[in-house]
Amino acid sequence: QVQLVESGGGLVQAGGSLRLSCAAPVSISINTMGWYRQTPGKQRELVASINSGGVTKYADSVKGRFTISRDNAKNTVYLQMNALKPEDTTVYYCNADGPMYPYVYWGQGTQVTVSS
Repeated sequence: QVQLVESGGGLVQAGGSLRLSCAAPVSISINTMGWYRQTPGKQRELVASINSGGVTKYADSVKGRFTISRDNAKNTVYLQMNALKPEDTTVYYCNADGPMYPYVYWGQGTQVTVSS
């Protein structure tokens, strides 16, 4: 079973910053890594993703505020979140895809809380 280890969530005031990290096992080849978030009662939504070539995607709601990056040697993805808003409050999940069943992997989730 492929485990993704997340860190970096927490409580911050509006306008503040947080940095999330997620590490996949270095022994497997990971293609795309990304972050999703899910508010209770809503579908899980893509926040940002980055493939092994460095091509990135962002949700419109975070463009200009969040930056995704990765260290391929460490199989680690980072999400730098700046200018945080209360509506960014929710659980963030790391996601990755690779060659081992079930081919799509999820982290355990990390809580981000932005106070107004």
